[in-house]
Amino acid sequence: MAGKFVPKVPVNLDPPKDDPISAEELAKADGTEGQKAYVAIKGKVYDVSANKAYREGGSYHVFAGKDASRALAKTSTKPEDVRPEWQDLDEKEKQTLNDWNTFFSNRYNVVGVVEGATNLE
Repeated sequence: MAGKFVPKVPVNLDPPKDDPISAEELAKADGTEGQKAYVAIKGKVYDVSANKAYREGGSYHVFAGKDASRALAKTSTKPEDVRPEWQDLDEKEKQTLNDWNTFFSNRYNVVGVVEGATNLE
C-alpha cells in the first residue's frame, strides 16, 4: 500500500525548507491574480502553484492560502472546515490527514512552516 501515494509521473522535489511563513504571507498565496498558491497541512507549507485545481475557479481553491488540515482530514471542501485544528478528530480522520500529508509530500515542494503553528505532529 505504500506505493499508492507515489505519483504516476516522477516529480523532482527540492529539499524541504523550514523557513517561517507568517499567516499573512500564507493568506496572500491564495492562487488569485497570479499569486502563488500555498496549502499548509499540519503547519507544513506546500507550494501547489503548478496545479490549476488550487487556483481561482479550481475545485481545491478553497484550500489555497490556508492551513487545510481539518478539511483534508474530513475530506471536505466546505470553507468552514478549512482550518488548522485537527487534534480532536477521530483516528480514521487522522489517518486520512496523514495520507494527504504523504500525498502532498510526494508531489509538492515544502517551502516553509507556518509561524507559530500549534497543529504540528
